[in-house]
Amino acid sequence: MKVADFLKENNLSIGDNFRLLLEKLNIGSEEYIKRIESRLGEPAKMSKSKGNTVDPEEAIRKYGADTVRLYILFSAPVEKDFEWTDEGVQGAYRFLRRFWNFFHQHMDNIKNVSVSREEMRDLREDAKHVRQKTHETLKKYLRSMQDLSFNTSIASIMELLNTLQEFQPKESKDYQVLREATETIVFMLYPITPHLCEELWSKLGYTESIVFYTFPKPDEEALKVEQIEIPVQINGKHRATVKLPVDADEDLAKETALKNERIRQLVNGKEIKKIIYVKNRLLNLVV
Repeated sequence: MKVADFLKENNLSIGDNFRLLLEKLNIGSEEYIKRIESRLGEPAKMSKSKGNTVDPEEAIRKYGADTVRLYILFSAPVEKDFEWTDEGVQGAYRFLRRFWNFFHQHMDNIKNVSVSREEMRDLREDAKHVRQKTHETLKKYLRSMQDLSFNTSIASIMELLNTLQEFQPKESKDYQVLREATETIVFMLYPITPHLCEELWSKLGYTESIVFYTFPKPDEEALKVEQIEIPVQINGKHRATVKLPVDADEDLAKETALKNERIRQLVNGKEIKKIIYVKNRLLNLVV
């Protein structure tokens, strides 16, 4: 077995002895030693005594201070140590670039859009879902930040951006939803990546710093769930998923399920002997 395979299989760090050996033999540069350390075995914990601490200045010069701040806060809970990796820094940088590109992709369509919560009460289904996701994220973010769970806060922002990238605005109200969601992300990222957010804030048309504006609060109306998806079973086996209004009764659940093409085909010509319906959770047709 190769030494590298043995180290990885047993989750061993090559540690100080390996570093000392290479240094004494004058083999390889510091960069070479670090590269070997990152490839063989489990990396040792950063420690001043081991001389393997990371100077963030190099990463700041390459990726910017916002990227490093995001990476540090996202990598682990504040009370825990974490392994510094270039791949992690690059991942944080890619996320900020993704948000930057998304922002500029839609900037012309949302820059002059005014946001009215009242006007956004009546939205098409896709836009309603995005708005609900926005305010769910905001609520989760505020709770996580109070607990100093910065990594959880950042993860929720990343999920929201994924939802926005899948959204295809078609109507004027859709752009209100998009503007609100984009602004909300800027607000949420501001304590973590202030330089980027100030730049985007000014591009949205604001003339004063974001610190002079009130942090948004979750819209409880947007958080209300109007429709849910429940599994439909036939004889206990999952066959389809249907959307129902919240708290729909058994008759509506059965009617909706039988309109589903797959369910209709499977039930066709058979007698429904029993219906097991657990409101908001499950519909089982026994045939």
